[in-house]
Amino acid sequence: MRYQNIREEELKNKIAKDYFWIYDCTKIVGNVDFCVCMHQSQEELFEQESLLWAEAKKGSSDIYNSIVQLILTIGKARTFDEFLPPPMLGALDGEKIAFIPYNEIHDVFYQNDFNWNVTPSDHETKEFKLVYEKVKSSIDRKTLLFNYEKDDKELKKFIKSNFIVGKFGLTKTKIDKNNFMVIYNKWLQKVKPTIAVNWNLAKKSGIIDGDFYLADLLSQENNTLKEKLFVLLKLDHYELDRKISESGLFSFSSTSFTDKQVAHTQFWNRYDRPPKEEYWDYIVERRDLLVPQDVRERKGSFFTPQIWVELSQKYLTDVFGEDWQDDYYIWDCAAGTGNLLTGLTNKYNIWVSTLDNQDVEVIHDRIKNGANLLDDHVFQFDFLNDDFSKLPKGLQEIINDEKKRKKLVIYINPPYAEVSSKKEKGKVGVNKSKIHDKYFKILGTAARELFAQFFVRIYAEIPGCIIGEFSTLKALQGAAFDSYRNYFHAKLEKCFVVPAKTFDNVKGSFPIGFKIWNTKKKSSFDAIDADVYNEKGEYIGQKTFSSNQKANYINKWVSQYKAMPDKAIGFMDGINGNDFQHNNIVYITNTKDGLPNPRGIWINTSNLIPVAVYNAVRHCMEATWLNDRDQFLFPNDGWKNDFEFQNDCLAYSLFHNNIKASLGTNHWIPFTEKEVDAKEKFDSKFMMDFIAGKIKKSEAVDLFSETVVHRTKVLEFSDEAKTLFNSGKKLWKYYHQQIDIDVNASLRDIRDYFQGKNNHGKVSSKSSDEYYTELSSDLREKLNIMEDKIASKVYEYGFLKE
Repeated sequence: MRYQNIREEELKNKIAKDYFWIYDCTKIVGNVDFCVCMHQSQEELFEQESLLWAEAKKGSSDIYNSIVQLILTIGKARTFDEFLPPPMLGALDGEKIAFIPYNEIHDVFYQNDFNWNVTPSDHETKEFKLVYEKVKSSIDRKTLLFNYEKDDKELKKFIKSNFIVGKFGLTKTKIDKNNFMVIYNKWLQKVKPTIAVNWNLAKKSGIIDGDFYLADLLSQENNTLKEKLFVLLKLDHYELDRKISESGLFSFSSTSFTDKQVAHTQFWNRYDRPPKEEYWDYIVERRDLLVPQDVRERKGSFFTPQIWVELSQKYLTDVFGEDWQDDYYIWDCAAGTGNLLTGLTNKYNIWVSTLDNQDVEVIHDRIKNGANLLDDHVFQFDFLNDDFSKLPKGLQEIINDEKKRKKLVIYINPPYAEVSSKKEKGKVGVNKSKIHDKYFKILGTAARELFAQFFVRIYAEIPGCIIGEFSTLKALQGAAFDSYRNYFHAKLEKCFVVPAKTFDNVKGSFPIGFKIWNTKKKSSFDAIDADVYNEKGEYIGQKTFSSNQKANYINKWVSQYKAMPDKAIGFMDGINGNDFQHNNIVYITNTKDGLPNPRGIWINTSNLIPVAVYNAVRHCMEATWLNDRDQFLFPNDGWKNDFEFQNDCLAYSLFHNNIKASLGTNHWIPFTEKEVDAKEKFDSKFMMDFIAGKIKKSEAVDLFSETVVHRTKVLEFSDEAKTLFNSGKKLWKYYHQQIDIDVNASLRDIRDYFQGKNNHGKVSSKSSDEYYTELSSDLREKLNIMEDKIASKVYEYGFLKE
């Protein structure tokens, strides 16, 4: 072996020097191990051209596994969206190097229903094995393998012949079916803003920015060559196949540019267009890849991973029997391109509708290529706006026949879009529909969710049917869905939950559930023991998901203890959402002054204990994808007489808050000046007086039971709390030994002092002071112990349901 007993970084350096010395091998491209690029002059404005992306391994390795790992690395990060792909992919180790043309495997990056969120180096995942099987034949047929010692001359000749160095300066990039999406993403930034289009009006008429891109892409000398496109480029303007709107910016179905076509010209000077004619039909057929994110959300164009499609059909079989596909009709009324129906066998009982005609055409094309569906059962239908009279006659007969209707399974993964924050302007108004207006009073705040609109129409207008649906758990647990749950009375037969991040284009750490509802069995939802699967599809147990009434939420409980701002010692912010996902906005600070949108309560002697309990309960457990939507509840009375629990919560809150001396008087110092060798007196000794029971009754009128706040008694702390105080005392004492300090510093101030700020103005994650790091770690450890102790009481006192 030529390159043995050396580390991977050294191996890459030696390969670059010995074989690719005339190229630039220093560029970092995403998470790719080794990249070979054309050299680029300082004057060149455009993207540096890559020639090879490769996976590197020290020693001897399996080339097949390395290429598959590289594919997963590129697909997971979608490196091809940011960088133009190279002609070659490869794999190298200490004895050999292999090359495979990119266009031989690029289709794998555009497959639907594939979970890219796996660790590429884990060769045991289902995804790794799927890619391995998918590309193995291509690797067998198209890979060129060279041994450094045996094939040295041939390798150098291959590189010289195939890694051709072009001239420095402007070189037009050829466009093919590998890179047309990458170029589209760049076109969005450079050209789209200069086209004189009201994009909202265009989208309502079915025209998307991708149609303008296709007109550009499939043109020569600024004239579109391919006919029957929605938009055509005619030298200095675009012509459309329809009028957008009389009130729009188009006149006579045409539009031009806002900058006299300057950006358009500069952009396309970089690329050699059109692509080869053999690619034209493929590119047009993949128009779905060019659909904007907000339109994809509105249409529900988020593909269900095949692993969950198969599992959902297994659950349907478990509930309705082995012959359910012959005994029941199936309608996917939010089908997208129909991937949820993969695996179903009885095409005569399946109906498929989708919002966009383009998706209908895609499904018809899939049928030509073997999809087990009937052309006449696939149709365009806007479920949230169209009348059922527009449905095919056969499906209308099923819906209008009570007996047949009870044998109808609405099998869907509906859109998850909702009206959201001002930051996401594309989603504002996304929920507007005829169904929204018709059922708004029933839905209440749930009307902002598109999937809720689907469900309420199904329940109201197709009574007695079965619903098999993928959605979040808001309909089961969310406070905004109380009105919806009061109306939607159907038996939940079975449910499983999986991580949301396994779904295409779904962000966030929360569960998505597949739920089977029987609407002919009238039953209000109370609770369900759902099966839980991890991202690999492995069963990991069960979890109970419960419904709760608004009156039973924790924020209503803590709001009982609202106090006036006079004599306040702090402010508890984040009295808003009741679930785990909102815990990051729950914190104690000095005052609500300066907060962007304060929603909380003032803290004083009358409510310090319940507020500390609230703070500790909300933070003592880590939020996970599985508990993300679990609701904190109005507790039972058990906590009121558990003084050790109350004092533990206070101790915890003294070391888990956002108090800062710069924001006002720090009333939260849990030590005396003498205990920490302070150089000066503290501005406030409130907390020590409170702990010592020195607060006079006249200073704090108790609005509630003495057993709740017992502030006139000396607080007795548990051993765990005492250990926490001792750990904190060491940290405070060390801080007060430093120079140029604030004697009234809080724990957050102390952290800022030792850790400093990074280049972005945020607190650094580490400190150069080793002793501080040791003390801080010890305090974190003691806080973790306290969290575990408090958490053991959370379910007992009803703050959460088991």
